[in-house]
Order: sequence, then structure tokens, then C-alpha cells
Amino acid sequence: MAWFSLNPSGNPTIPNDYTIQGSQPSCAGTDQICAVQATPDSNNKPQLTDALKNEMIVALHNRTASTNVSLKD
Repeated sequence: MAWFSLNPSGNPTIPNDYTIQGSQPSCAGTDQICAVQATPDSNNKPQLTDALKNEMIVALHNRTASTNVSLKD
């Protein structure tokens, strides 16, 4: 698995709106998706599985980062 940061103004449900990172990006806050940890596809974009999308929803709903989802303000 790898960390991917969401590009500025990116849509968190579109894999092409992410950039692969060498380590977990620095994120601070509770309002928006900042980064996700996922398996890279052949284009080094995150595989946004249903399980990961559900984790993203729960993280936003609870306003709390999770194992595979980082949030920002």
C-alpha cells in the first residue's frame, strides 16, 4: 500500500486527482480528505475500493482521520 495526496480542488472519488507520495503526507484538520492509503494501480493511482470509500465517508462523518484516510481543514 502507498499514500496518495489529493490534489488541490481534486475530487476524492477520482483516482486521477491523487498524487502518490513516498510517505504519509502531513495533514491537519477534520473537514476534508487530504490523503488516502491504498494499493496503487498500474498508473500509480489509488485503487479506490468500496471499503476505502466507506472508510472515507465514516472519517468525514466522524471528523476523525482513520488508518487509511487523513483529513485537513
